[in-house]
Amino acid sequence: MLLAMISLLAGNRMFAQLPAISLKTMDGQTVRIDTLSNGGKPFIIDFFATWCKPCNRELDAISEVYEDWRQETGVKVIAVSIDKAQDIHKVKPLVNNHSWEYDVILDPNGEFKRMLGVQIIPYTLVIDGQGKIAYRHTGYTDGSETELIEKVRKLINQ
Repeated sequence: MLLAMISLLAGNRMFAQLPAISLKTMDGQTVRIDTLSNGGKPFIIDFFATWCKPCNRELDAISEVYEDWRQETGVKVIAVSIDKAQDIHKVKPLVNNHSWEYDVILDPNGEFKRMLGVQIIPYTLVIDGQGKIAYRHTGYTDGSETELIEKVRKLINQ
């Protein structure tokens, strides 16, 4: 049983912390992923692509309640685009058209995605106040954003 659990965790590439890699924001600023933080409060990382309809629906659904979430919990959302380098020019117009107020990081070579073993998007992480991965979720169905804020609330109340 223990061996099965260890191999399952290894297969999922579970990390206690985020990987130490550098990526760029939409504005060209370099960001070290392992130093992402939210002032000791939880934050959410959401992998998406411009062509991914469920990703866009999830980020739209979060956007509708994002201000309430921020007021209640102080949570921050970081959206990570996995669009390839030749399509990276599509990210900023999409973000602007949807009026998403998220920090957006670009992963055009899929380095961050690969390090976490992301296979299916949307892929969402909840990171605790110490920068540790507390929760992972793959895919999107209407209403699943409620699960994210519940995980954040639970972390805050621990």
